[in-house]
Amino acid sequence: MKRVATPELLDTDSGTPAEVAASLSDLRRINRWFGGIATTEDMVGRVAREMNQSSLSLLDVAAGSGYVPAIVRQRLRHRGLHLQVTVLDRAPSHLSNGNRAVAGDALALPFRDSSFDLLSCSLFAHHLFPHELVQFVDEGLRVCRIAVLINDLIRHPLHMSLVYAGMPLCRSRLTRHDAPASVRQAYTPEEMGTLLGQSSAARVEIHRHYLFRMGVIAWKG
Repeated sequence: MKRVATPELLDTDSGTPAEVAASLSDLRRINRWFGGIATTEDMVGRVAREMNQSSLSLLDVAAGSGYVPAIVRQRLRHRGLHLQVTVLDRAPSHLSNGNRAVAGDALALPFRDSSFDLLSCSLFAHHLFPHELVQFVDEGLRVCRIAVLINDLIRHPLHMSLVYAGMPLCRSRLTRHDAPASVRQAYTPEEMGTLLGQSSAARVEIHRHYLFRMGVIAWKG
């Protein structure tokens, strides 16, 4: 299944406020039910165990309201791990949820070198062209001290079939367009590994998760 870059309606601010709200609600439900939040939780836990840390700072990029890292922070607190979260999004209007928040460009992050322990993103990497993905990871490695965490979809024909089968669960026409578009332009784990081999990461781990999610840990040297 060939990768096809396809503009997504939610990214281009297409739709009424009600349609956008319904689509964001769809995304929250998808992340809760189908492994999105669990994937980020697993990666942060892996890093904490390897580094023997009980407290980490995290910048979540393209975060929207920041509900993914907020829920991960809640879950990890019960496991004795404190996560200090800052979120970044291109649009100030997207930022809410009580997090420390900054508006900025994911490819030119407005932070000094080594400002955070971790940098993460969820369902963002597939929006980037290959050269942008390498640029993003290098920029993330610049501003973090430990690793960049990528939580994204895996492109696969069966995944596309599952997306179409799940269309009745989507409340917004934006989601019904964007969900298959996301799978079409997602990367495979093999492609991700090859691309991040061109980055400044010292080591890259790629793990497969529930329902065609992948968790990528790009470790800083």
